[in-house]
Amino acid sequence: MHYSRIPTSHLSSKNEQSLMNWLSNAQKSNINEIKQFVAYIQTDIEAVKHALSYSWSNGIVEGNVNRLKVIKRQMYGRAKLDLLSKKVLYQFQ
Repeated sequence: MHYSRIPTSHLSSKNEQSLMNWLSNAQKSNINEIKQFVAYIQTDIEAVKHALSYSWSNGIVEGNVNRLKVIKRQMYGRAKLDLLSKKVLYQFQ
């Protein structure tokens, strides 16, 4: 089995059992980075399972937060809160 490939097929099919099987097999790998990745995933396995079982995503929120951070960086040192808020409102229309 190729452990170096991230199991995107398991994630896209939302098959929790196949992901768990992959994690179990990957834990037996001789590659330390793969073992570290599996250990990291297992620290919050419940969140990973929920991500597989629900169709919800926070992508839209993250996109808006990223856009706001870009505007804030552009305006750094140039204006106070009043101008920043006007620019944000203008950009989000």
